[in-house]
Amino acid sequence: MDKPKVTPKDFFLWVGAMVALYGGVVAFIALIFDYINHAFPNPVTNYYYTDSSGISYESASLIVLTPVFLILMRVIRRAIAADPTRQDIWIRRWALFLTLFFAGSSMVVDLIVLVNTYLQGEDLTAGFLLKVLTVFLVAGLGFMHFLADVWGYWEREPQRARMVNYGVGVLVVVSIIAGFFIIGTPQQLRAQKQDAIRIQDLQNLQWQVINYWQQKESLPAVLTDLNDPLSNNMIPLDPETKTVYGYKRTSPLDFQLCATFANAGDSMNQYGRPVAIPTEPLGTDKPTQDNWQHNAGEVCFDRSIDPQRYPPYTKAR
Repeated sequence: MDKPKVTPKDFFLWVGAMVALYGGVVAFIALIFDYINHAFPNPVTNYYYTDSSGISYESASLIVLTPVFLILMRVIRRAIAADPTRQDIWIRRWALFLTLFFAGSSMVVDLIVLVNTYLQGEDLTAGFLLKVLTVFLVAGLGFMHFLADVWGYWEREPQRARMVNYGVGVLVVVSIIAGFFIIGTPQQLRAQKQDAIRIQDLQNLQWQVINYWQQKESLPAVLTDLNDPLSNNMIPLDPETKTVYGYKRTSPLDFQLCATFANAGDSMNQYGRPVAIPTEPLGTDKPTQDNWQHNAGEVCFDRSIDPQRYPPYTKAR
């Protein structure tokens, strides 16, 4: 009896399913690792910055790749049910045994990392153990699933195969929803990013005002005085309302900068890392220590120019 031939449809269905599977598994493990890092901060650094871009990308990957994999596998199983000879094509055998190899290797490497960490006398923290357990469970369940596929179990039990598909879908949905409690909804992330831009804009305006004072030995009456088309220096606008930020000259050396924020925070951007602050302000080699903590709503920051730290350019020469 001739061996069944692999059609282009067979080839691309299996290649597509395996690419979606491997990509989805990597994204799922990375997502769970991010959650573990958030729940159990690294004891060496004593803090953990939640990377919203990583969680968002991993969630997006799962949202796209999971249904792609489940749909492709359903099409493949229907084709096998219609033509049982499709079970013996080489692309199916290669895909199944390659996946078994990767899953088995992952479990072995996972255990090696665990034992090696213990033998080196390092602390087996809760976060580390949970990561090891995550890899072992994901790889182990994948190994069992595809070993059952090799034995033809899912063809004999199509109802249970559908239950597994539903279970995977629910697990992915729950893991994605959990991310909203850590990094927030897309609307909340947008508001955080806009607040981070406002802080950066106010910092920029602060140094523009200082530079203006050093040049003219007087504070600008209004922010539009800072505009200088010749040097392409234009004052920034609020990212949401596109209006000029608040400014008030309170004394010959004191001024206020104001903005309306969506949330309470400080000079931290949406990824939890400090925003760029000039480390060498004009007229001094000392770093700035300005505080940009704020509540939600309109907040004004009082600033005072020290002529000794920021001498006028004429006197500096």
